Amino acid sequence: REFLYMALQQEWNGRHQRGMESRLKQARLPWVKTLEQFDFSFQPGIDRKVVRELAGLAFVERSENVILLGPPGVGKTHLAVALGVKAADAGHRVLFMPLDRLVATLMKAKLENRLERQLQQLSYARVLILDEIGYLPMNREEASLFFRLLNRRYEKASIILTSNKGFADWGEMFGDNVLATAILDRLLHHSTTVNIKGESYRLKEKRKAGVLAKNATPISDDEMAESGQQK
Repeated sequence: REFLYMALQQEWNGRHQRGMESRLKQARLPWVKTLEQFDFSFQPGIDRKVVRELAGLAFVERSENVILLGPPGVGKTHLAVALGVKAADAGHRVLFMPLDRLVATLMKAKLENRLERQLQQLSYARVLILDEIGYLPMNREEASLFFRLLNRRYEKASIILTSNKGFADWGEMFGDNVLATAILDRLLHHSTTVNIKGESYRLKEKRKAGVLAKNATPISDDEMAESGQQK
């Protein structure tokens, strides 16, 4: 009997592992990182209790959203990916897309008269991870397509979103205050927001390697954009 139990357990483990590998491949994650690898000591402002609750995936069962806010390099994408890995391990279909790729995908689908089919395909993922909201502005047409996707998934499936912009800046980001309000309404109605205020991990590593002076500070996204315009 013990031998049979061990054989069945081994078979189940093998199937689970193969399923997990398939779901991770379909998720298109930039890399696989876990919550255990996240350095909470470097970002003490993060409420670990909230993150642990999110790791329980109740938000997925309730079709709620997770919004991770903070400046570049503080670990937003790491947390988003780690929650995605948890969801994939639990058997959920996950899809990771940077916002620029999402917008390009939707615009192309619209031009080719297959927008509804594309929106439906993007709705299959139980957890959709949208990365880097706010790094590039949208025009009204792009923002409208983004809203249609959110509306399609509203109260039906979860979104994990990362952004370097506070909610007050979303009107400018989407080029329309009314549309930005509608987008926020869909995202925030059932959601958990984690606001990360801390130093960049990348700057920390550069300081450790001696590449960057210890008192150096990162330039803001606005300064970076202004610099690019002056060139």
